Amino acid sequence: MGRRKAPRVVVVTGASGGVGRATARMFGERGDRVALLARGTTGLDAAAREIRDAGGRALPIPTDVSDWEQVSAAADRAVRELGPLDVWVNVAFTSVFAPFTEIDPDEFRRVTEVTYLGFVYGTRAALDHMLPRDHGTIVQTGSALARRGIPLQSAYCGAKHAIQGLHESLRTELLHYGTRVRTTIVHLPAVNTPQFDWVENRLPDHAQPVPPIYQPEVAARALLRAADRPRRREYWVGGSTVGTILGNRIAPGLLDRYLARTGFGSQQTGRPRDPDAPDNLWRPADGSGGRDFGAHGDFDDRAHPRSLQRWASEHRGLLAAGAMGAAGLAGAALARDRRR
Repeated sequence: MGRRKAPRVVVVTGASGGVGRATARMFGERGDRVALLARGTTGLDAAAREIRDAGGRALPIPTDVSDWEQVSAAADRAVRELGPLDVWVNVAFTSVFAPFTEIDPDEFRRVTEVTYLGFVYGTRAALDHMLPRDHGTIVQTGSALARRGIPLQSAYCGAKHAIQGLHESLRTELLHYGTRVRTTIVHLPAVNTPQFDWVENRLPDHAQPVPPIYQPEVAARALLRAADRPRRREYWVGGSTVGTILGNRIAPGLLDRYLARTGFGSQQTGRPRDPDAPDNLWRPADGSGGRDFGAHGDFDDRAHPRSLQRWASEHRGLLAAGAMGAAGLAGAALARDRRR
């Protein structure tokens, strides 16, 4: 990522680990001024150091995104200390790995409050500052699971589906008003993040992302790209995301049966779950004095560092022009052959 000439003011939620951590760091590498929102102070402080070391300016703000008052106050502080908002990226989430009937109602509510309402509150706080200036971009971190539910993640899938609906509704309103404030969404594949070390897990074995797995930097690069080019309605990252979304459009019933057969095993590593593993559903796994989990999870040896599909998706115009050029050359060659 090249350094931008004019640093922007960026807010990233869920910035203490995983995709949010990688995204905040990449904005910092550009020289941007980045406000980092998350509950865990250990991860926040470490992320802030990474940004400062990269040449950016960091403002860690401990925030529970499920609390509107905290999110609104964090936005006000970011503007007060860093300047007017240019970009807001919603990333923060939590989940429970378990069959639906083994998720307590309070746990389902908590996942929804963080993973869906956290995006609602972040979006509203951003708009409160962006609309009066008629400037700004909101990037929602989506998922293939926003378009296709899978077993053992009913709370998370429900929240991600809700984010898709929020995005579509808000985008049409912004288009109606003719504002220069933009919103876009980036649908991600399985990513190698620490969530599988700290998620609430009731499965027999340690949880894992459904292969193929991508590194968090792949997701982060897509989120930065979306922030730079927010006129596009949505971005899909990874061939598995494309296959999942399109497959669900074409043969959802067939996909139901496939996931019923494979979805339980593909989300478990085969090694027993650690009963003493941290749990970040109700409290941060990286609280004061705790461990810094960083951006990466336990699957570095299996995770892809890049996505050819993401590049192809972002360069559709170039690929289309190349295809048209190739078709033109082929047509010219065929015409010459016929004249001969």
